[in-house]
Amino acid sequence: MQRLNWDALNTTLRACDHCPRLVAHRERVAHAKRRAYRDWDYWGKPVPGFGDPQARLVLIGLAPGAHGSNRTGRMFTGDASGNFLYAALHRAGLANQPTAQHADDGLQLRDVFITAICRCAPPDNQPTRAEQANCLPYLARELELLTRARVVVALGRIAFDGYVRLLREQGRVIPRVRFTHGAVYPLGDALPTLIGAYHPSQQNTQTGRLTVAMFDAVIGVARAHAERAPGAERR
Repeated sequence: MQRLNWDALNTTLRACDHCPRLVAHRERVAHAKRRAYRDWDYWGKPVPGFGDPQARLVLIGLAPGAHGSNRTGRMFTGDASGNFLYAALHRAGLANQPTAQHADDGLQLRDVFITAICRCAPPDNQPTRAEQANCLPYLARELELLTRARVVVALGRIAFDGYVRLLREQGRVIPRVRFTHGAVYPLGDALPTLIGAYHPSQQNTQTGRLTVAMFDAVIGVARAHAERAPGAERR
């Protein structure tokens, strides 16, 4: 039954056209392509979440990269952000390989699921608040299906604020929280622990704002919280 629910959700998501600006941009990029990828058939549609449906750890990013996920059709796949992210998950024992080049490259995640606030590649990586709001129901449904989730790591301020906004719109009473890299916020027994982390964008990793050691530390803390949370026994 759960598999049917995932299939239904992803079928609906892939057909979404609620945001005209994003639809136009994702399709324009998919048609024009980048010269290095001129032989690719770009995905050019909303990108579903990816990973272990029994995951205890959920990572929430911002949006697909124009020539990354918008090209490959899989979260954080085919660009520098994904290279940084999946290498870290591999070091932590949460991925079977350190690279993510295309949707059929054999990558498998264990105990982690990756999703995003916005599912279409936005111009300049900046979805509007209304566009984020249009996508939040998809995230809400994924979180309903991720029944074993114990920790949410929000990658960047937009993901952090969007997730908190979703919880409050659902009527959840949560304490005051503020995005800070490495901050850990227990939100009560009924909700996953929330952890903030800088997004693994080139803007952050190439300037040294986010280092390998900093990101590994956050993933390590998140994994530890997931494994010791109530009901989070290792499978």
